[in-house]
Amino acid sequence: MRTTRVTLAALVAAAALTLTACGGDPAKTGQVTQISESQAKAGAATVLDRPFDKPDVVLTDTTGKPWNLREQTKGKPTLIYFGYTLCPDVCPLTMSNIAVAKKALPKADQDELQVVFITTDPERDTPESLGSWLKAQDPAFTGLTGDFATIQAAARTLGIGIEAAKKDAAGNVVSMHGAQVIAFSPKTDEGYLLYGESTTVDDYTKDLPKVVKGENP
Repeated sequence: MRTTRVTLAALVAAAALTLTACGGDPAKTGQVTQISESQAKAGAATVLDRPFDKPDVVLTDTTGKPWNLREQTKGKPTLIYFGYTLCPDVCPLTMSNIAVAKKALPKADQDELQVVFITTDPERDTPESLGSWLKAQDPAFTGLTGDFATIQAAARTLGIGIEAAKKDAAGNVVSMHGAQVIAFSPKTDEGYLLYGESTTVDDYTKDLPKVVKGENP
């Protein structure tokens, strides 16, 4: 199947991948990825005909213990998002939307769904602060931190660009990161759906029953 390299602008136009800068300029990231021309849009989700492998990475959870992403989400419907707790807008909204939509699922499906938030700002997001922030969203959400280079490499395997947090001209610390949520199927453990930052509570509420089963929305 023929693939085409596309720039950030083309991805946004196709409603596939987006980057957000919580205080910065996303155009400076130069994010480039590969998508197929036959990529299908199903409502809010982009159905990937070339699914992503789940990152093979061990990070640190909010209790300070090692957490093997592949092993501990194996065979489970999983949503993965990269962001940081001091983000003023996109990150808390995304997690809140997922948390609200999750509550509409039957209890058994709620227990099955894994939602993993991986910090893009590990210097400030300690296990303790990350755990406290996620508890306010949904106590069942998993928060992971670790070495920035390891996190950045894991994000890159999913076509998500992130940059180390830095100060802007006004002295504010900002973090550049992709705003995509990747859904992984419990059937294949592959990332087969992609959601952008414009995805709403209603979108997730509609799609999560299918995601839990590993089906296309």
